[in-house]
Amino acid sequence: MLVTIDLHVHSTASDGTLPPAGVVRAAHAAGVTALALTDHDTTAGVAEAVAAARETGIQLVPGVELNTDRSRGEVHILGYLIPLEDGAFQELLARRRGARVRRGEAMVRRLQELGFDITFEHVRRIAGDGAITRPHVARALMETGGVPSVAEAFGRYLYTGGPAYVPHEPFTPVDAVQAVLAAGGVPVLAHPGRLEDEAIIPELVEAGLQGLECYYPEHSPADTRRFLALAAKYDLVVTGGTDFHGPGSTGDRAIGSVSAPSSAVDALYERQTRLARAGS
Repeated sequence: MLVTIDLHVHSTASDGTLPPAGVVRAAHAAGVTALALTDHDTTAGVAEAVAAARETGIQLVPGVELNTDRSRGEVHILGYLIPLEDGAFQELLARRRGARVRRGEAMVRRLQELGFDITFEHVRRIAGDGAITRPHVARALMETGGVPSVAEAFGRYLYTGGPAYVPHEPFTPVDAVQAVLAAGGVPVLAHPGRLEDEAIIPELVEAGLQGLECYYPEHSPADTRRFLALAAKYDLVVTGGTDFHGPGSTGDRAIGSVSAPSSAVDALYERQTRLARAGS
């Protein structure tokens, strides 16, 4: 039996274009056997995804993606298997979403200063109940006629360091790793091939990093081999996923088109058990 495991997907709970149940149905149609919903700074879509997964027979792994900033670009930490009822972690996520609102407002102000007829109310309507992200600002800019596409919004104004880019409020990759560990989850470094400085990986391992997303659409075969070697060196769980955001999203990828190893889900649960024993 072919096993396809996608451990990095997004829904309308953050910046995806499909609702959580729709993501699960798309995964099922694509032959995905195990799926992790990893929305930015929220687990609000997990319960809906779990219910849909029961109906389709997909194994659903609860997850979240924490966005962090450092002096040389963003670093994203995936958190797996965190109990949804963990109050301290949910409070952290609420603070991060509040910071996203402030960041979105600041980006809109910069775009207004550049002469664009865009409002934050428009961004909020696009985001709905989801955590506000740059793609929401990009869509608002497109819908008001400022640019012809979301891709151009990023390419001209919202890229990291761009004229309308605003960094996240202070929250470091080490902070994110330690928050996931404190909540009883398994922290994994997302898309390491997008790092501006891979020297951060040993620092994160020292902080408690437990996994590395070695399989990712933007990784070349050489990238994948290098990250697999690092995972072996530091005893990290090897994961993978598409970073699927749904139809119409920037850089859309087919869900399940990149798979984690068949052992990845079991390895995450085993690592969670190991961490719990070490902390008891």
